[in-house]
Amino acid sequence: MRVGILGSGLMGGKLGTIFARAGHDVVFSYAHHKDKLERLARDAGGKARAGTPAEAAQDADALLLAVHWSRIDDVLKQAGDLSGKVIVSCSLPMNEDDTGLVIAHTSSGAEDLAKRVPKARVVSAFNTVPSEVLFEVFKARSGATRPSLVYCGDDQGAKDVAVALIRDAGFDPIDAGPLRIARYTEPFALLVAQLAYEGDEGPELAYRFERHA
Repeated sequence: MRVGILGSGLMGGKLGTIFARAGHDVVFSYAHHKDKLERLARDAGGKARAGTPAEAAQDADALLLAVHWSRIDDVLKQAGDLSGKVIVSCSLPMNEDDTGLVIAHTSSGAEDLAKRVPKARVVSAFNTVPSEVLFEVFKARSGATRPSLVYCGDDQGAKDVAVALIRDAGFDPIDAGPLRIARYTEPFALLVAQLAYEGDEGPELAYRFERHA
């Protein structure tokens, strides 16, 4: 597939690299400096390259949205018309200082995203796993057991695309249901993030928590 990466932080950089190494045509986009995008593409290898959000979205079979919530509107504006596009979102609706969710309980970031781009096909995935374990999971993907990763969405075709990417990353996909289920998975993801970034062995603990949940 052709996969556009909207966001060059830890999650976007690592998942984009994994997708490139899994054989997909990847376009990294959205960074303060183009040099970072070019470095990501070079390190990822394969068919990876750097581009603008509009170039990442052009002819994309899937877009990975991996930016801070405060930059959602800007990256969507730069990406242009996303009608019919599959958007796999791993962005949590965090406040400016990352201390809490700004959308929760009665809605979710994924649902809000679907309202912002009503003609796109939104799936929520990848936000319940800390980025620190992604490469390890990808390296071990041929093993007998795989950690589970939940996803949700309202469009079955879009969910099928997400499933392919989840499997390519080394996870066993679990369909949690419609997009409104993100109201529960996003607070869960925040808990996983707290486990991942607090304590000496946080990432390992969060990985075990995700794997056995």
